[in-house]
Amino acid sequence: MRKRYLARYPVLGLAAVVGAGINLAWAQSAPASADKPWHSQAEESLGRQLAGHPETPYAIDSDRAYTLAELVDLAQQHNPETRAAWEAAKVRAADLGIARSALFPTLTAVVIAESLREAALTGANWGRQTEGLFIPVLHVDYLVFDFGERGGAIDAAKASVLAANLKFNDTHRKLIFAVSSAYYRLLNARGLREAAEISLKNAQAVEDDAQARLDHGLATKPDVLEATAAQAQAEYDLQAAVGAEAIAAGDLATSMGLPADTAIKVQEIQDLATPKEMADSVDVEIDRAFAQRPELLEQVTRLRAADASLKQAHSAFLPSMSFTGDGGLARGYGQFDSYPGEYAQGEYWNVTLQLKWTLFDGTRREHELAAAHAEKHEAEAEIGALRDQISDEVWTAYTNMKTALRQQQAAAALLAASGQSYDAARESYGYGVRNLLDVVQAQKALAQARSEDVSARAQVLLQVANLAFRTGDLVSVTPAKGTP
Repeated sequence: MRKRYLARYPVLGLAAVVGAGINLAWAQSAPASADKPWHSQAEESLGRQLAGHPETPYAIDSDRAYTLAELVDLAQQHNPETRAAWEAAKVRAADLGIARSALFPTLTAVVIAESLREAALTGANWGRQTEGLFIPVLHVDYLVFDFGERGGAIDAAKASVLAANLKFNDTHRKLIFAVSSAYYRLLNARGLREAAEISLKNAQAVEDDAQARLDHGLATKPDVLEATAAQAQAEYDLQAAVGAEAIAAGDLATSMGLPADTAIKVQEIQDLATPKEMADSVDVEIDRAFAQRPELLEQVTRLRAADASLKQAHSAFLPSMSFTGDGGLARGYGQFDSYPGEYAQGEYWNVTLQLKWTLFDGTRREHELAAAHAEKHEAEAEIGALRDQISDEVWTAYTNMKTALRQQQAAAALLAASGQSYDAARESYGYGVRNLLDVVQAQKALAQARSEDVSARAQVLLQVANLAFRTGDLVSVTPAKGTP
């Protein structure tokens, strides 16, 4: 019924189609009001489209204790950020190919078919003239010389490829550091959880001692309550450590491109060797950072791109020569009034050599040249600013690593002393020469020292990774000494 109606009234049908198009266009609009969230069919369609691109998890051996190097290798293979940076570098490489294509002629096959009928004046009468043409030709365009415009575009494209490759390296640098940091934070959280478990056992032992002495009339009820409170505090600290370990495990999994609940078994922190001293001086570390940091080298590519823009801007003041040509075979048919028609064919060609020189354009070229000079000076200034930033980052990382090494030594001495103090306090309490508060305090001091020892070891490893991240050693061809 509707089809017949639209067929009878085509104007109304056209109006209906246009109206539907307008309604569809109006559907893409801003929210109707500011007091509630926006929802529409467009949002639902985006959700369906997103569902068509699910995550691609990969298998992890739950029984295997992975080293940091193995986890980094898995992350580099499967993390979507590295794939995105890789594809971006491929785009820039394709752009270079496009820029180089300007050095070659363009050859196009063209077929022209034309039919016309017109009135032709013959004497005092008008006659009907009919013509038909069929012309297959080859068309060629070639820019013979341009004094550097194409060369500048190619140089700019080369700089873009280098920049994309260095950004790809920087993505790997950041990913390696993210995985390393998450790995060492997980080791730290696991060590703190184990320390909290030991502290809970010590608190339970103190509580048992207090209860035994109370049963024999050698302690008071407040002593037992104090020990019970210490045991409850140790249990509370343990649950906090368990939660922190679960969060750290999720951070490591997501940094590798895996779901947060993926179980990953790692080495124990005791199995990892930690450096005892700095491998190089801070000056050597800073110089190495200047030579290796991908973003600093990427900034140098921007300087090259600015030089390429200058080359293009200078070429605009000089002439260019181009060549165009057509060649083919023309075949035609002609008829006048009722006379017999005739067919004819022949060669067709056209060659043009053009010399073009812009003499005046309202100072546009001058402003383009000034902009190119300014871009180069900007790139030079940003290199200096980035050098200062990198120098400060390396200095801070170097100082933090030195501090972490000293703290590790102090933490080890503190743990040994706290362990001896706890053993002595508990033994003295058994002889009745120390009170329970002394034992509880010694137990808390031992728990704190045990946590600080674990954190100090993890902090050394983390600062080693941080220094390697700041110097660029994480993606260097020959890593420096002490690089994880």
